[in-house]
Amino acid sequence: MKARARIFGHPVHQILIVFPLGLLATSFFFDLAWLAKGRPELAVVASWMIFAGVLGGIGASLFGLIDWLAIPRGTRAWRVGAWHGGGNLIVAALFGVSWLIRRDAPGHPDGIAIALSACGVLLTILTGWLGSELADRMEDLPAATHRGGENGR
Repeated sequence: MKARARIFGHPVHQILIVFPLGLLATSFFFDLAWLAKGRPELAVVASWMIFAGVLGGIGASLFGLIDWLAIPRGTRAWRVGAWHGGGNLIVAALFGVSWLIRRDAPGHPDGIAIALSACGVLLTILTGWLGSELADRMEDLPAATHRGGENGR
């Protein structure tokens, strides 16, 4: 369960994921500020945050994929990792489409662009929880429990 991709003993995926998570979540709050204040520069900042967050997510996901491929298939950890990664692909797609919709008028996003970002933030709460299951709860368990034993249901 220990991360395969490491630098100086620390898991690369867990180091990198804070950037896209922070950027994407904060972009939504800038959208809310734009809705409240109507200042176009707030929406423009949200658009750039989405762009940077999706790019950062791609980078972080490459290291997450390396770690996931090292997990034995058919285990609970493998399934949790698959849901975590698959859910984050959907998050990236939601934010990516939101960015594409706003691209022509980043200072005045459509409601659908903001709704997609909101859905992305909500889904990120679930996928983040699944990632913490892998990193915090499954890392120290013996391999047998990940195969469906008492703690591996």
